[in-house]
Amino acid sequence: MALTWKLVIDSTNAPVLADFWAAALEYEVEDPSALVGQLLAAGHLREEAVIEHCGRKTFRGYAAIRHPDDPFDETSGVGRGRRLLFQDVPEGKAGKNRLHIDVHSESGGLDALVTRLEDLGATRVREVDQGPAGHWWIMHDPEGNEFCAA
Repeated sequence: MALTWKLVIDSTNAPVLADFWAAALEYEVEDPSALVGQLLAAGHLREEAVIEHCGRKTFRGYAAIRHPDDPFDETSGVGRGRRLLFQDVPEGKAGKNRLHIDVHSESGGLDALVTRLEDLGATRVREVDQGPAGHWWIMHDPEGNEFCAA
């Protein structure tokens, strides 16, 4: 049986980075507010472990996004498919990513994709054009994580 997985990305501001990637990938930000409310009411979670972001209560230091077509748990908001989890860590980014995301455009749509990603807060680093082997941009997300727009 195949295993389920999620990609976890270290961050300094998980909700903000989740917002960027949700917009970039056209995913949905998970909404754990019902679960947070239940845990607070039962005394299993302290108020200092919770923040409000975009009008929703969420766990401090964590945010996740999921593909809009994939199933999810309605109580927790947790996706059961293609999913990215962002978690705050105390240290900053120290070097090049060993793993990165490639965001693919429609055929002939690379310029529009790169412009849209820049409008969301990404920055261009370097263009790579290898002719028939491929053409893409190396970019940084708002926290400096490398990714490619192809």
